[in-house]
Amino acid sequence: MANRSTRVAEQMKKELGEIIARKLKDPRIGFVTVTDVEVTGDLQQATVYITVLGNNRKRSDTLKGLEQAKGFIRTEIGQRIRLRKTPELMFAFDVSAEYGSKIDTLLKQIKTEDNEKTEDIE
Repeated sequence: MANRSTRVAEQMKKELGEIIARKLKDPRIGFVTVTDVEVTGDLQQATVYITVLGNNRKRSDTLKGLEQAKGFIRTEIGQRIRLRKTPELMFAFDVSAEYGSKIDTLLKQIKTEDNEKTEDIE
C-alpha cells in the first residue's frame, strides 16, 4: 500500500493538470503537461514537474505565469483534496523527455556508424 505522501502526490498530479488546463486564463501559460509531483513526507512541500510545448521563451513565460498563479492553484488544490494544510508548490521542468531524445539520437548515430564500419570491412 502506498504511503500518504505518494497518494497525495498522485491526487495532486491529477488535479493540477485539470486546474492548469481549465482554470488558468493567463496568456503566458502555454500547453502544460504535469508529468510528476513529489510531496515531502510531512506534506509541507510539493515539487510539480512539468513539460511545456514550445521554445525556451514559452517555457520561461509559462513558468512565470504558474509562479504568479501559485496562490490560486494552492486554494483550488486545498478545496479539491481537502488537506489540513496544502503543500507549498514549486514548479520545475521535467527534462527526462529531452534526455531520452538525446540518448535516442546518440544510439541511432552509433548504430549508423557501426553499420558503416561493417560495410567498409566487407
